[in-house]
Amino acid sequence: MDAENAKSQMRKGTLEYCVLLLLRGEEAYTSDIVKKLQEAELIVVEGTLYPLLTRLKNGGLLAYQWVESNQGPPRKYYRLTSEGEAILQELDAAWKALNEAIEKIRISKE
Repeated sequence: MDAENAKSQMRKGTLEYCVLLLLRGEEAYTSDIVKKLQEAELIVVEGTLYPLLTRLKNGGLLAYQWVESNQGPPRKYYRLTSEGEAILQELDAAWKALNEAIEKIRISKE
């Protein structure tokens, strides 16, 4: 088993959930989302995010609006839709259950 590959797969598996978490209760510009994900060491390159945002938008979980910018062209700000909020609640519950299950196993082996 390649540990780096396993860690990469774990990050990829949680990326959609993390994007939804970042957009909970607020709109965000793509570069702000990228910055927060990079700070959390979840993504390295911006190109990873664009297909994900498109997939979430096409799935009805995100919407966006164009906002005029003082520094160049208009910016696209993403926000959760009501369906996105509902899915995020389901993912929150699933994350908590998964985390508890993993902790049970981890602690039992210490």
